[in-house]
Amino acid sequence: MMDVGSSILFAILAIILYWLYNERNSGGKIIHGQKRGSVASFSVTETRTDQTRIQENVEQIVQPVAKHADVICDHFSTIEDVTEAMRKAGLDQCNVVFGIDFTASNVHQGLKTFRGRSLHYLDKDLQNPYQQVISILGETLEPFDDDGLIPAYGFGDKSTTDRAVFSLTNEGHCKGFHGVLEAYNEKIPNVVLSGPTSFAPLIHQVIQLVQVKREYHILVIVADGQETDQATREAIVEASNSPLSIILIGVGDGPWDTMEEFDDSLPTRKFDNFQFVDYHEVISNEQNPRTAFALRALMEIPDQYNKIKQLGLLSP
Repeated sequence: MMDVGSSILFAILAIILYWLYNERNSGGKIIHGQKRGSVASFSVTETRTDQTRIQENVEQIVQPVAKHADVICDHFSTIEDVTEAMRKAGLDQCNVVFGIDFTASNVHQGLKTFRGRSLHYLDKDLQNPYQQVISILGETLEPFDDDGLIPAYGFGDKSTTDRAVFSLTNEGHCKGFHGVLEAYNEKIPNVVLSGPTSFAPLIHQVIQLVQVKREYHILVIVADGQETDQATREAIVEASNSPLSIILIGVGDGPWDTMEEFDDSLPTRKFDNFQFVDYHEVISNEQNPRTAFALRALMEIPDQYNKIKQLGLLSP
């Protein structure tokens, strides 16, 4: 049998091993004012479930982020949820504007994602990525565009480079989304792709449109390259003074790592007015790609519209 001295030694050794085990697995965290791993901290009241601990950790992480620059989080699961939320927010009608990227990089940006063809390649039996984006968002947003007149601009071609934009039609607008698609198809053969890329001239052009009407607008930019230059940053910040949401759809091979960070990294804005979506990534990983893409593109619109109303940016 084990004598008294051996029993005491065994008990001390067990306590030390228990302390070392908890110290290693807890990283020395403090719980209820005591350091986890000490004998004094071990009690029934402090044995919480994993679910409770996870929830507390998540809350500690999420709360500071949510307070920074009023970043809008994606929280809808279907496109019906988004459109219903848009209507509940009072958004029965809006004005839509399209911006199309005509920079030369479109020629080789479809190497992986568009069978090696230019992203602007026209084929009667196959829509290119720009045509696909126009068609999908057209089906979703058309019920909200009350007058059916949609301004559509190009940028990055030889005539405008990174300094200006041009209208896809002589009238300055297209009749519905089918009109945008037709104008795009007619313009492509006569456009000389160039560059460099800048979204700033397009955003400034749309800001001018919004200031005239003081009505809510959604600017959809379809582009093959990421752009985070200072002029674009300043334009997005300036746009937050107007009732305007900006959705950037990235088409082609990417990469888009900078845009993913850029989406929520402009804290000087009055509200989070910018949403980035990697088109190919969305349609490649979903069973219903068209619905999934529309959902991702419009996810933040209801919250943005509510914020615009709170800020008093709309005309009475």
